[in-house]
Amino acid sequence: MNYPDLINKTIAFVKEKLNDAEGGHDWFHIERVYKNALLIAKSTDCDLVVVQLGALLHDIADSKFHNGDETIGPRTARLFLESENVSSAIIQHVVNIIENISYKGGNFEKKFSSIELDIVQDADRLDAIGAIGVARAFNYGGFKDLSLYNPNINPNLMMNKEEYKNNKGTTINHFYEKLLLLKDKMNTQLGKEIALERHKFMELFLSQFYAEWEGYR
Repeated sequence: MNYPDLINKTIAFVKEKLNDAEGGHDWFHIERVYKNALLIAKSTDCDLVVVQLGALLHDIADSKFHNGDETIGPRTARLFLESENVSSAIIQHVVNIIENISYKGGNFEKKFSSIELDIVQDADRLDAIGAIGVARAFNYGGFKDLSLYNPNINPNLMMNKEEYKNNKGTTINHFYEKLLLLKDKMNTQLGKEIALERHKFMELFLSQFYAEWEGYR
């Protein structure tokens, strides 16, 4: 199989599928995750083709935008890869990555493990924190018509998977319910190092946010 050709076809497929996607889950999100994954993969012994396909297809049909249907993403990826005559072993590995990559409230127990999943998951989580993570959080909050912040609504740190999926809290609360927790949930050494840098930026942002909220100079 011509793997460079497969990667190029996958990129074209993802661009077309996500042409009208919400700004935080569009092609550019995929591209950033792809670049993060390639960076992390350089420092590990992994199947680079699986990493590339997993990164490119991990959000091909995010359940958040398909009425909570968690089967549509893996199914879409499988059908595409089958149409390209990819081996069943690679297809199943990529599907396993898609099915196990999401945060899901932090209480989700992965049913599959591999270094390739670790790499793609770290790459995806890195795009959820730091400056881009802040921008994506408020972009999605606006998309869902959430309040920026309400000091009378406390973060819910004990949500189960269903509560997390249906959470209607504030965007600032999302930092405490997910974003600030990701630093300690990274899998790879390089992922952990990059996450620490981005975590510090979010802490600085929140400090400035609260100061401005209270009218401090």
